[in-house]
Amino acid sequence: MSEPASPLRGQVRSRAWKPVSHGLYRLAGGDDEAWRDLEAWQLVLPPSGVFSHLTAASAYGWWTPPLPVDLPVFAAVSDPDPRPRRGGLRVSRHPRPIAWRQVRDVRLATPAEALLACACDLRLLDIIVLVDAALHCGDCTVSDIVDLVGQRRRGSPLLRRALAMADARSESAWETLLRVLHVTCAVPVRPQFVVLDEAGAFVARGDLLLEGTKTLHEYDGAQHRTKPRHRTDLARERRIGNAVWTRRGYTDLEVLTKSVMILRDADRSLGRPHRPERIRAWHALLSESMFTASGRTQVRSRLGLPQRGTGHRMHGSGPKPCIS
Repeated sequence: MSEPASPLRGQVRSRAWKPVSHGLYRLAGGDDEAWRDLEAWQLVLPPSGVFSHLTAASAYGWWTPPLPVDLPVFAAVSDPDPRPRRGGLRVSRHPRPIAWRQVRDVRLATPAEALLACACDLRLLDIIVLVDAALHCGDCTVSDIVDLVGQRRRGSPLLRRALAMADARSESAWETLLRVLHVTCAVPVRPQFVVLDEAGAFVARGDLLLEGTKTLHEYDGAQHRTKPRHRTDLARERRIGNAVWTRRGYTDLEVLTKSVMILRDADRSLGRPHRPERIRAWHALLSESMFTASGRTQVRSRLGLPQRGTGHRMHGSGPKPCIS
């Protein structure tokens, strides 16, 4: 089997080639179009140019907040290389070379560098989701991030705060949100807790244990609504109930719009008075994140994107294998 044709610069008059930007083409079709788009974009980058920010985050396979469908391609170059200017490409210039690694012939900023770039434009909850993903995937370590944020670069304070709230045990963006909701409401939790029965046999592994209780709080995504998964979930719930544990499942709608109900459930399990005002800390984090319309509007403004209904997509709702 012949290798796919390399991307081209210039003018191509063939439907077999897809235009990526003005005078930039790659072969149409295939199941790895996103990667071949990056290979094409790489042709206009100088030798120091690497893909960074949310472009690198998506390429690494991390789960992300909801992203605008018209999100630009993010790259970084170091002085004195020129900064290419093209529609759909956003390039930042750095006084020193950006650390990078090569993945599938594409130069990606190292995971820690990509996280730092994201921290320049996104907000705390978004960055916590990205840090959880990077750590869970094994693409970087806590030490990698600590070393970078110690350099007093732009974005470092926010990335440092996100790292303090991150947890590599999270297995999806929504698990991260559910955990942060509890933590900001002063509900102590332990992720990925293994439930054993009285004989010490495995019963289940829960998303979140409410510390000091026999209660699990979990995120139930769309995959739980398929018939085979539903049957498996029912059997699992019976095992949990037989072990005299309580399991509560929550959807994305409840995490985003009915979070005070989740707090009420937690307060009941903890045996403490329900104080709904505790939810304000969570609402403050959520409202400025890309998980809300207002937060997405703010990000579009910071990125200089037009404020019109262009939709959004959510990348990587579940764990991804490390591609590096």
